[in-house]
Amino acid sequence: MAELESDLSPSEWAAAQASPLFNDDLAPVSSSARRWKMIDIAHLWVGMSVCIPTYMLASGLIAGGMNWWQAILTVTLGNLIVLVPMILNGHAGTKYGITFPVFARASFGTHGTHIASVLRAVVACGWFGIQTWIGGTAIYELARLQWPGIADAAVLGFLGNDNIQVNLAQFVCFLVFWAINIAVFWRGMESIRIVENWGAPLLVGLGVALLIWAYINADGFGPMLSQPDRFETRADFWKMFFPSLTAMVGFWATLSLNIPDFTREAKSQRDQMLGQFLGLNTTMPFYAFVGVAVTSATVVIFGEAIWDPVQLLARFDSVGLMIVSMFALTLATLTTNLAANVVAPSTAFSNFLPKKISMRLGGVITGLIGIAMMPWKLVADPSGYIFTWLIGYSALLGPIGGILVCDYFLIRKTKLDLPALYDPNGVYKYAGGYNPAAIIALVVAILPNAPGFLAQIGKIEVASFWSTFYSYAWFTGFFIAMGLYYVLTKLSNRD
Repeated sequence: MAELESDLSPSEWAAAQASPLFNDDLAPVSSSARRWKMIDIAHLWVGMSVCIPTYMLASGLIAGGMNWWQAILTVTLGNLIVLVPMILNGHAGTKYGITFPVFARASFGTHGTHIASVLRAVVACGWFGIQTWIGGTAIYELARLQWPGIADAAVLGFLGNDNIQVNLAQFVCFLVFWAINIAVFWRGMESIRIVENWGAPLLVGLGVALLIWAYINADGFGPMLSQPDRFETRADFWKMFFPSLTAMVGFWATLSLNIPDFTREAKSQRDQMLGQFLGLNTTMPFYAFVGVAVTSATVVIFGEAIWDPVQLLARFDSVGLMIVSMFALTLATLTTNLAANVVAPSTAFSNFLPKKISMRLGGVITGLIGIAMMPWKLVADPSGYIFTWLIGYSALLGPIGGILVCDYFLIRKTKLDLPALYDPNGVYKYAGGYNPAAIIALVVAILPNAPGFLAQIGKIEVASFWSTFYSYAWFTGFFIAMGLYYVLTKLSNRD
């Protein structure tokens, strides 16, 4: 079987173009148009992984009682686990040159795909807002160096509450960074590839430079790396470990679904698999360690632990060094935001109305929703960020991943009818455009995690069983959906 099967015949191409399910952004990328090699995929993951949330990822784990190596190990293991569905779903993108919403048509149906893609899109809009707020904060700190008076700008009361205040200057910097993201995305996927390729070595260099600075100025890496964990028993550790591992998987559960949006540009399966492994599973542990080591050094240098790199760099004595560092942080946030948080919702919105919404317009819609979600509130509480935000959406995305993997590998053995993916009356129409097996499996897999989620956000009280079950949200959702989808599909085919 050919590794790449994305080249439609002239007649198939003409039929697809006439379909209401087709536009140029959703079209399969032909084998001759592929430009992404292994190094490009690796650079993509370096660019996405190097961001302030990664730098701060271990902070919540250490605050919860882990020592530094337990926290880094949890991050590493979570990435190794999520790499599996990442590579599996990426296979379809490379083989057929298709986006995630088009891929999901095979399992969810030509209309049911909207359920999967919109659930992914909403999460991405939230992440887009979070990353844009972080990048805007870096710009604000740079601007405050030049014009200290902006710190006294009027507070916009309607944007915050008693605990969160946003002033006019902060909001303007947020909008400036928002505009930069949309402008680069507007230029297309090739511009994203170029930004990632230029940014990756600079961002790795920033991490190394921060480690050297911390080691020299603290005469080592400080006390944090010598502190033991704070668990009284091993049972206490496991109680912390499993929800944390689920959260680490949830960190990239989003990309494990829409990874075809990028692997469709890959020249071969080898390029996408090795590129993902090398880019993700080296960069994430490294930058999580940078965050721990540098923060540990700040205890010696400044007398307090400073987890936020923006606040840390604002304390540098050298204005030139601070400007270079803030620029690097802004670039890091830009590379993550473009790839991880704009492409997926843009293709989802384009898939809704292919003839009216392009990916460019979808990107603008993503940006507007990102503003409306008030991201400064999402990141205000670190515990809520990990145990509500990350685990909460993993409960939604895990089941989708289980269905996609089961359908493509276990049911279809990686064989899709490419022209039919663009045919509203083809084999993927199912029942009125929806595949009942996928919808049932999705709902059934989500429901057991609902009590734990509602308890987590304080809406109800539940037995400890449901809270524990919720701690494994991505895993339980993934495997329940996979197993149920397989059984329902086999029963349907038998009938």
